[in-house]
Amino acid sequence: MKRYLYDSIKKDLKKKMVILTGPRQVGKTCLAKALMPEFNSPQYLNFDNMADAQIINKQSWPHQSDLLILDEIHKKPEWKKFVKGVFDTRPEKQSILITGSARLDTYRQSDESLAGRYFPMRLNPISVRELKNTVSPDEALALLNRLGGFPEPFLSGSETEATRWRNQYYTDLIREDIMEFSRLQEVRSMRLLLELLRSRVGSPVSYTSIAQDLQIAPNTVRRYIDILESLCIVFTVRPFHTNVARAILKEPKLYFYDSGFVLGGEGIQLENTCAVCLLKHVQYLQDISGEDIELNYIKIKDGKEVDFSLSKKGKASHLIEVKASDDSPSASLILLAKKLPEAAAVQLVQNLRREQQKDNIAIVSAGKWLAELAA
Repeated sequence: MKRYLYDSIKKDLKKKMVILTGPRQVGKTCLAKALMPEFNSPQYLNFDNMADAQIINKQSWPHQSDLLILDEIHKKPEWKKFVKGVFDTRPEKQSILITGSARLDTYRQSDESLAGRYFPMRLNPISVRELKNTVSPDEALALLNRLGGFPEPFLSGSETEATRWRNQYYTDLIREDIMEFSRLQEVRSMRLLLELLRSRVGSPVSYTSIAQDLQIAPNTVRRYIDILESLCIVFTVRPFHTNVARAILKEPKLYFYDSGFVLGGEGIQLENTCAVCLLKHVQYLQDISGEDIELNYIKIKDGKEVDFSLSKKGKASHLIEVKASDDSPSASLILLAKKLPEAAAVQLVQNLRREQQKDNIAIVSAGKWLAELAA
């Protein structure tokens, strides 16, 4: 399938280098290779391949290549310095596409800067919006809840095949990627943390509580979660607050990029899928349009909480509550909609008989609403 960033990358490659990041096996390599027929003499090199690594180190790829794709190049020592040199000395009209399986700035830092030389783009799992022309929004949402949005398990259409893929996927992540950041003796704790987080999706993360369960220090838990986030295994959603410092101090909520990995039943999987779709929407608008938009959640002193909020330029634009079947506006959403009347209040319901408006709150089909996001 043609991925949603295809046209944007093709356009931006004519201006600057493009750096494409995202979770492992989300489709970055397939997308990069899909772009190759758009060029006369493309060259794909993967630093994980020994023969390709030798070509990269010697810079011995064909000089006339009009598209140079460097995959997993962030694993090369001083990769930023190398890429800067390649870009600054490239032949006229040569396009360069860099791809990597995590946030590239977490790997082998250097003092070199690529500022002004590239456009960053983040590829996310398949969403309801991306399936808009393939299946109905309701069917797309149900499939994403069961199979997750990673291309291989999703396109298999089989829960058995998705489970087999998932077992290998997380085994490889722990054995290979996490070892980049952790000592061998920490891997067991990381594995236990990953398993524990599967059942804590959508709840504010208590570092102290998790630390007690794992018998490690709260700061160690925080560091481990930072590693999981850097590797695009999980992502955090922080509380909305006009005071940024206070928002950072408050506990974030945590979600997995892979909804199929989440434990806790239909409602939690639905919330995770909505979180992934909203993250994708926000990151697309940030990367492609340069918009000042953020994904948060809202919680006030009396404990009232709304699952998600979207804010533009520091002001809440949307309040979003997610329900599997309940079409009665939540008390929290009603209260916060009154406190933030400038924000559109919506309750997304997966199993909804009919859409309606109650107390200035739109009760809408979750699938249909998610299908209208930007990405």
